Amino acid sequence: MIATLALMPALPRLALRDTTGVVHHEDEWSKSRAVVVFFTTTDCPLSNSYVPEMNRIRADYASRGVAFYAVQTDTTIGDAAVRKHANDFGFSFPVLLDPGQVLVRLTGAAATPEAAVLSSDGQLLYLGRIDNRVVDFDKRRAAATVSDLRNTVDAVLAGKPVAHTKTDVVGCGINFVNPEKNR
Repeated sequence: MIATLALMPALPRLALRDTTGVVHHEDEWSKSRAVVVFFTTTDCPLSNSYVPEMNRIRADYASRGVAFYAVQTDTTIGDAAVRKHANDFGFSFPVLLDPGQVLVRLTGAAATPEAAVLSSDGQLLYLGRIDNRVVDFDKRRAAATVSDLRNTVDAVLAGKPVAHTKTDVVGCGINFVNPEKNR
């Protein structure tokens, strides 16, 4: 049995466009063994510094049935700027535009970079840091000594319980918008 985080609301019907114009729905997830969502923004140096690691993680797990997405959390940045950022930083997976911050709210993400791992039916299995490389804004390890996200994905793929379903994140806070404004 895999532990899930408590109090995640039922997954609504999602239709989120990525930076290339493709619309993604949550039913894509049913074909995956797990879904990793990275919460990012264009102007967070910590988030930007993790893009190469995000791409490495995707390269290591995509062939094992894990789907990957990034979510642009800042709703004030235009689509063209997000598209340019995704291209400039070389994301190797879809970067979703989420003007209503639906995935942010569903998972409880609060900072970038933050990662969520979802089951194929949308249950939240993990929310937190990618690894422990960043100790504080001005303090980083040369290399991570704990890879929380990789450990979580390994556990999910092995059908084992996730050891830590939530970890603290050092990063840039997500600016929340009023969902009523985006209707």
